[in-house]
Amino acid sequence: MNIATTSKTMIEVEGLAKTFYLHASEASIPVFNDLSLAVGQGECVVLSGPSGTGKSTLIRSLYGNYQPSAGTVRVRHRDEFVEITSATPKQVLDVRRYSLGYVSQFLRVIPRIDTLDLVKEPLLDNGIDEQEADERAKALLSRLNLSQAHWHLPPATFSGGEQQRVNIARGLAKRHPILLLDEPTASLDAGNRATVIALIQEALDDGVAMVGIFHDEDVRSAVSTRLLQVDQFHEG
Repeated sequence: MNIATTSKTMIEVEGLAKTFYLHASEASIPVFNDLSLAVGQGECVVLSGPSGTGKSTLIRSLYGNYQPSAGTVRVRHRDEFVEITSATPKQVLDVRRYSLGYVSQFLRVIPRIDTLDLVKEPLLDNGIDEQEADERAKALLSRLNLSQAHWHLPPATFSGGEQQRVNIARGLAKRHPILLLDEPTASLDAGNRATVIALIQEALDDGVAMVGIFHDEDVRSAVSTRLLQVDQFHEG
């Protein structure tokens, strides 16, 4: 696939602002203002800036977890743009199911569900047959060096790095055309970071559009196609 000649814009952000209001004290905390961004197929835009400048807030605004104070977020879904900031909850869920993936450094642990089933679950929900879902999940868990002895255990008892690898497998298994990454390598050793870098690069080669936060300089350098300095959009 020649991304350079076939690239589509997958995310469009215009005039985005976010301010948190502390109702008990009537104080407000502005995060960013008038932020604009476009991300195409095969691009990985890495969010940069000091801690507390709004990188994770921007990721959550793109995913629809935070309602912006102003501006628009549009993502390509079923080859049309959906305005996330005004979409209904049902529309947002549909976008997340088929078009917009999110991988954070934290796994939402589900009690009594084993690791393999947890990774397969979103594939089965999207209509992938059991055999293909099983093969895809096992291939990812193997590449991420999670031993087969762990596959049939609930990840609630795993270490932080092991849980993170399960989270990455679950997030990459569905092959969303748009992927948001919030510090997915934070708890990983050098070998597993290298594996995640390879998986991200393969997804980019397939045309996935990404926005990510990576505090590890080696990871950032390996996967970024450009940087967005979030603190340039601070007010005052």
